[in-house]
Amino acid sequence: MGEAEEVTILDFDQVSLAVDEFGDRSAPPVLLIAGATQSQDWWATDFCETLAAEGLYVIRYDQRDTGQSTTSPPDRPNYTGVDLATDPVRILDALNIDAAHLVGLSMGGGIAQYLGVHAEHRVRTLTLIETSPAGGETGDLPPPDATLAAAENAVPEMKDWTDTGAVIDYRVEAERPYTGSLGFDDERFRAIATVEVDRSRNMESALTNHFLMAADLEINPSSITVPTLVIHSATDPLFPLPHGAALAQMIPNAALLRSDGMGHEVPPPQLWDIIMPAIVDHVRGHAASGTRGNNDAS
Repeated sequence: MGEAEEVTILDFDQVSLAVDEFGDRSAPPVLLIAGATQSQDWWATDFCETLAAEGLYVIRYDQRDTGQSTTSPPDRPNYTGVDLATDPVRILDALNIDAAHLVGLSMGGGIAQYLGVHAEHRVRTLTLIETSPAGGETGDLPPPDATLAAAENAVPEMKDWTDTGAVIDYRVEAERPYTGSLGFDDERFRAIATVEVDRSRNMESALTNHFLMAADLEINPSSITVPTLVIHSATDPLFPLPHGAALAQMIPNAALLRSDGMGHEVPPPQLWDIIMPAIVDHVRGHAASGTRGNNDAS
């Protein structure tokens, strides 16, 4: 996990997206969609390798403005929320995959919901981790934990984006407030942040532009019909457990896995013995349509 992985750059008309692949390409394809501001590195290599070892073809990618994908100037993203939400389809097309199993974290969960509604034929299953209903009538869901804003405000402002060490420190501290009750693994987060900063084109854009995207994508989770697994924790400081519970209730026949201890983050290793089998079983149980197209030459 401590070394940068070689990625493939997929070039489209107006954007280049960096992707990384694990496992046998003939296995059920699983596309991991990270949260806001996060490069593919937050789906750590050992996480991806563990899923691939269970017989899955795992794909992670850098969203626009992160990692080695196309970047915009800081505070001036030249794309829309719909562009972000449809990039997974561009990747599936480039890899000649008819339909994939989508695993989305936070904003990535919102993207997965969008595709479950607007590109249902490209989605075999959804796994939605620490996210919230993206549109529709959700009722009065609780706000973030009262301590989160103070913790975020305590993170020192980044002044020199050319100072690699300072950027890594800032990246680590920016993640710290989102920790759950399992605690903050400084060594692990620092290793991920070091790889991310080393391979990213513009960390200032990465950590600012996603927050400028409109959050009003037309999505009604109750219209999702693909099999859905919602994974949520009572110790998520940004989206308390009722967000995940409401999402699972809105989506017909969705299952809710409560995995306490996790914060607003990619599942930490301490919970892999619970979460990994759940994802694998969910995918394997609905794997038939997750196939590559007939034009696959690999």
